[in-house]
Amino acid sequence: MKIIGTGLSGMVGSRIVELLTDHQFIDYSLATGISILDPKQLEDATAKNPDFDCFLHLAAFTDTNQAWAQNGDKNGLCYRLNVEGTQNIIDLCKKYNKHLIHISTDFVFDGNKEGAYTEEDIPNPIEWYGATKYEAEKLILSSGIPATIIRLAYPYRAVFADKKDLVRRVIDALKANTLYPMFTDQITTLTFIDDIAMGMKYFIENKPTGIFHLVSSSYQSPYEMCLKIAEIWGFDPKLVRQGSLAEYVKNMPAGSRPWQKNQAISNEKIKTLGINMKTLEEGLKAMKQQLS
Repeated sequence: MKIIGTGLSGMVGSRIVELLTDHQFIDYSLATGISILDPKQLEDATAKNPDFDCFLHLAAFTDTNQAWAQNGDKNGLCYRLNVEGTQNIIDLCKKYNKHLIHISTDFVFDGNKEGAYTEEDIPNPIEWYGATKYEAEKLILSSGIPATIIRLAYPYRAVFADKKDLVRRVIDALKANTLYPMFTDQITTLTFIDDIAMGMKYFIENKPTGIFHLVSSSYQSPYEMCLKIAEIWGFDPKLVRQGSLAEYVKNMPAGSRPWQKNQAISNEKIKTLGINMKTLEEGLKAMKQQLS
């Protein structure tokens, strides 16, 4: 299949291209002279590849702290990339009658639920990054185009030179004995990017419509996460100290970015499609094996 994609040089997108070698990917990026904020550039490039099978949209403004600095600013780059850029791609897919696979995030949820979030839960973002991604989701759902919205959560992989994910930052901190106290009263879902790539193969080839959580088969506190990383990499578990999100939030300066307490995300829906995702422990072991 021929897939036009944005964000194909990013942490997740590049691994999709590396692993799904039986498909052809066409990169829309600033490196190839195409901005998703420029409808003419998008149209000119697509006119040369009108026979593409689907559009995979990964590109986004993802720095949550920088996004919060633009909170409420619809002229800011976060809003423009995540909302206006997505609208441009929706218009393109509508013109060419093509399926859109859009990558979203667990940050669309407020983190107040008891238990894991499912695709049936109504988003209620509490910070600007999540708000812009939810706006993009709503644009897609109201557009009438055939589309798949895939929410990811804290992706990590063995090797990616351009950016360190959470797992590799923790490993570096354990090596240097500089790991901050890790929250015991927060839940997060970390997802092995190789699993995301192989799950994406299903969505590219079958194009189911709707919202799907393509995430790990386990979730845990940051403290438990770091203990598991220390165990698998052979670090002294005493290097991992306990901390509290509640205390951290209490001491934050006024106007700081809000934090979600519960980012437990369920992947039960994708299991019905035959997509199996590793637990954190399984993903970390696979990552370490790749590194060795």
